[in-house]
Amino acid sequence: MAALKFCANISWLFTELPDFSSRISAAASAGFQAVEAAWLYDSDLAELQEAKEAAGVEVVLLNTPAGDLQAGDLGLGAVPGREQDFRHGLDLSVKYARALDCKRIHLMAGRIPAGASRSAVSREMEEVFVQNLRYAAEILSKEGITGLIEPINSRITDPRYFLDSPHQAAAILEKVDKPNIQLQMDLYHWQIMDGNLTQNIHKYFPIIGHVQIAQVPGRNEPDSDGELSFGYLFRTLEKLGYRGYLGCEYRPSESTEKSLGWIKRYWAQ
Repeated sequence: MAALKFCANISWLFTELPDFSSRISAAASAGFQAVEAAWLYDSDLAELQEAKEAAGVEVVLLNTPAGDLQAGDLGLGAVPGREQDFRHGLDLSVKYARALDCKRIHLMAGRIPAGASRSAVSREMEEVFVQNLRYAAEILSKEGITGLIEPINSRITDPRYFLDSPHQAAAILEKVDKPNIQLQMDLYHWQIMDGNLTQNIHKYFPIIGHVQIAQVPGRNEPDSDGELSFGYLFRTLEKLGYRGYLGCEYRPSESTEKSLGWIKRYWAQ
């Protein structure tokens, strides 16, 4: 079985450093050969390119822009009336992905409008999301980029996030029916929403295009105290032949460096 590949999420790790370019360098120094990030769009693209090349790392994942965070946006893919904003954000994501040779973009669904009930708006939001994903699939296919949709739990992290379970995401992907739009599995969110990880990993493995990890419930490093046995989960993915990256999207209990003991032990195997 091939060893798993890990990337540092520099929106969560190495935040002791003030900018993404410094975090890219720090991730490489810590042993990572790849990084991912949520939103890099406030950073100078030329500086990011220079930092990436100097560190010799791969950038494996970016998110589409959140929209207006101050106004309560967290992605626009499923938000009715914001289709043009979604397309503009996608264009920006593609610009950064092309420059950084990044082959995956998380197409963020967004939140249920404030004051609306999930049941009242879910059908319309799904229709908008499916259409936006089909549009994105055509744009991304020209760039050789895979689009990803990620369920984010609505029990702890974000009660209003539209896409909140792997089952909902898989049903949407079936309707989109584009091979370059796949499922992003964050084990933290999946455990909180549904548990049953062994069965869900096996069931949805053919459509999983990226994985992210964090312990439950604290969202800390994998070997911190919590519900998940990452030794078992890593072996499960190894046996299934997973060849993509696992994004380390967790909140270090102490410093980033002190949180990396688990991955150093894995690399030493």
